[in-house]
Amino acid sequence: MFKIVEKPINIDFLHGHHLHCMICQLPSRFGTENSFCRLADPDRNWEEIRAVLHLIREGSGNLKKCHFLILPEATVPARDLEEALGIIGSSFRPNSVVMFGLEHIRLTEYRELLLRYQTDNAEALASVDEDLDAGDIADIPVNVAITAVKEANDRLRVFLQAKSHPFVGEEHLDAQHDLYRGKVFPLFRCRPACFNFMPVICLDYVYRDVYQSNINVIIDKANQLFFQTRQRLDLLAVLECNPKPEHRAFRDVVNGFYGEYLAYTPGVRDTITVFCNTSEETSGIAGGGNPTFGHSSVIIHQSHKIGPSQDNEFISDDFGGLPVCRLRFGTATRLYYFNLPLFHELDPRTTRVPLKIHGIFQPTETGGWTRMGGYELSGRE
Repeated sequence: MFKIVEKPINIDFLHGHHLHCMICQLPSRFGTENSFCRLADPDRNWEEIRAVLHLIREGSGNLKKCHFLILPEATVPARDLEEALGIIGSSFRPNSVVMFGLEHIRLTEYRELLLRYQTDNAEALASVDEDLDAGDIADIPVNVAITAVKEANDRLRVFLQAKSHPFVGEEHLDAQHDLYRGKVFPLFRCRPACFNFMPVICLDYVYRDVYQSNINVIIDKANQLFFQTRQRLDLLAVLECNPKPEHRAFRDVVNGFYGEYLAYTPGVRDTITVFCNTSEETSGIAGGGNPTFGHSSVIIHQSHKIGPSQDNEFISDDFGGLPVCRLRFGTATRLYYFNLPLFHELDPRTTRVPLKIHGIFQPTETGGWTRMGGYELSGRE
């Protein structure tokens, strides 16, 4: 079962001011190795990721205000995990959060990571130990997401979670090659900032069957927060390597999440949903059809009243008539830097647009990143 575990973290954001987030739409180039989704060129992937980490570490201009850095699913080579965490821990600013996906590792390797950071991952470790005791699954692959938190006192904390629902390339008739199904998912509660956020991995966002739905569990938990503490789920980050980012299944969940068709859902009405996908240069994913990677997006409730807008790098719309405002990006390899809108509804008399693009970065020939021409989302219905 999908179990949400609260994780209090010492984050002190500036009260009454919007936060900043960067989506890293990077490519992943996969090769298969004994049914594992391994990165075919880990050196190249790591150079791209390290350049992003150095960009945030240097923090030129308003990049020093970056609170959330989000990278796609299965992007970071497993061999470079400790170096990535070392950069974040030694040089990132306090009150910053990095969420990223790790390439497939074996369940025993995942357990070793849980042991290394067991102070913050006791529930996930207990779940893995229970599963290992019940079956011969030590070598099955695990799709892992990691949330690295640089707390207000400069302490680094590392949280891990395993994907619960595989896509077609991760699922096999042979149970020994099937993807491990994670059961424990952290909900981060920032204190004293009173900001709550949660990462999920791709199809975990849409996973549902006759008896349960991950998204319903998330909504129920957020409603519980609201009715007990008058807080809510402020940010839901979806880490993807998705060849069909606008598939009907995702659209249906967005519609139900913000539409309140069957239940009163004050815990998620003002949630900002960020989809971070890989770019069009992604390769090696098995499956039919014409894959279209990219189109990372930011979705908020329609009460924020962002009107339609279009540019070479993005569009804003209502996702085909849904009760939302959506900012959808293109398919190229880019870094998108924007603010997270404040949760409260705007005064209907204002002309202020709550979501602003502060910068779009493209890769350089030398392996770095350069800011493109100025972008600002404007226009209001």
